[in-house]
Amino acid sequence: MSVDLTSLDPLSLVVLGVCILAGVGLYGLLMTRNLIKIIVAMQILTKAAVLALVAAGSATGKVNLSQSLAITVIVVDTVVAAVGLALGVQVKKRFGSLDAANLSSLRR
Repeated sequence: MSVDLTSLDPLSLVVLGVCILAGVGLYGLLMTRNLIKIIVAMQILTKAAVLALVAAGSATGKVNLSQSLAITVIVVDTVVAAVGLALGVQVKKRFGSLDAANLSSLRR
C-alpha cells in the first residue's frame, strides 16, 4: 500500500508527524531500561506534544497562545532533562550502571 504524501494538507502531515514521534517515544519508554535512553524517549514524547499543541493552535486560529505555551513547555522540559541527566550521572557514579532494574536497592 502506497500513500501519496503530496496530496495531504499540511495539518494532516503534522498530525502524522505527531503520531510517529509519539509512537517512537512510547516504544523507547517501553523497550529500554537505560536511564539516559528513557530521558531521550521522554524528550521525543514531549516534542510530539509540543508539535501537537502548535498544530492545534494553528487549526483553531490561536497561534500566538499555542506558541507561547509551547515555549513554556520546552523550557520546563529542558530543566527536567537537565535534572534527569544529572541524576543519571550520579546513579552511574554510585551504582556503576544506568540500568533502572539495578536501582531496586534504593527501596526501603
